[in-house]
Amino acid sequence: MRRIAVTGIGLISPLGNSGAEALANAAAGRSAVRRIETPWAQRLAAPLAACVRFAAEEHFPMPRLRMLDRVSQLAVVAARQAIGEARLDLPAADRRRVGVFIGTGMGGALATDDGYLSLYRDGCERMKPFSILTGMTNAPAAWIGIEHDLSGPNLTYSTACSSAGVAIGEAWLRLRRGEIDLAIAGGSEAPLSYGAMKAWEALHTLASEDPRDPSASCKPFSANRSGLVLGEGAAILVLEDGERAAARGAPVLGELLGYGLATDSCHITRPTVAGQAAAMRSALDSGEIPAQAIDSINAHGTGTQANDSVETAAIKEVFGERARRIPVSATKAVHGHLLGASGALELSLALLALRQGTLLPTMHLELPAADCDLDYVPNCARRDPGARTVMSSSFAFGGTNAVLVASAGLA
Repeated sequence: MRRIAVTGIGLISPLGNSGAEALANAAAGRSAVRRIETPWAQRLAAPLAACVRFAAEEHFPMPRLRMLDRVSQLAVVAARQAIGEARLDLPAADRRRVGVFIGTGMGGALATDDGYLSLYRDGCERMKPFSILTGMTNAPAAWIGIEHDLSGPNLTYSTACSSAGVAIGEAWLRLRRGEIDLAIAGGSEAPLSYGAMKAWEALHTLASEDPRDPSASCKPFSANRSGLVLGEGAAILVLEDGERAAARGAPVLGELLGYGLATDSCHITRPTVAGQAAAMRSALDSGEIPAQAIDSINAHGTGTQANDSVETAAIKEVFGERARRIPVSATKAVHGHLLGASGALELSLALLALRQGTLLPTMHLELPAADCDLDYVPNCARRDPGARTVMSSSFAFGGTNAVLVASAGLA
């Protein structure tokens, strides 16, 4: 089996539009969660979100922009960034052996919402000509492939909040088996439409606004946690055969070591300890990684009552007594929940932090819940130059649990 290197990371995120900027803000605990100001914000119970700073017209000519929902805009620009960082010479590559693997939970949510408004609110009899093209879930992956003339596998994964984790993991499997040489893999999400936010509100999973500081409203593992805050953004990684990367002198940011999948099959929204623990064990088994090799964990850490206690119990189930000595970070506290893109953003941040010898903080953790009793690196980043390997978890409505294991560098 081949060893798979990460040679490029592209981020358009609430914490910043580069790896360096996003990492600096995550390490400093600077929250991107804000009260949103839109014409419909006052109709939300808690008008909170984590938004990106992104002007699409700076990246696309207007004729093309009309064909791109925001979810595709973010993905395409993040992919450009990752490809540039990896110093890929795509014209010289066999593009039949370059794949695109993208995860998204809600696809073109803004285009879909806009179409419904035109039909049902405004009484229009005609839709915009490109409504299908902007709204379809596989549009981000398709546009990345078209822009770079990539004719290898072009696949979209939509498994709710684990979508990007699945996309990266499935790319890893194909690379390891030698089916392709390069992969553009990650996730994109732009769910901040009125309809989508009201739908999430109806599930009673969104955080209530912190009366002292709206930016501190998401509180993973806290006794007073009240839910998640939605975010938008894209995170794209370039993955390639390690020997190929070394031969071309590519910058190696990390190595993907393992990928595990397991499904909670008892309820469409209720997580289980068994399902999450099985995904973690599967990730370790896939790369023949001993549990004691895991130096840190990037938690799914949504800030919901159900997930955080179940995830804590699952970590204990897998790591036993050692669980209390493994640092656990939950960065959704500062960048929000990017749904289908979360797994890619969080893996990227975890890898970049490892390279700097840093453990990222879990912010707004003033009083841990009684059943959340691990080392969550509370409120302040921690130096740990010896940490080399991270487990990054993504769990989802629908029950698809995806876990990735990665290390800094390529030994």
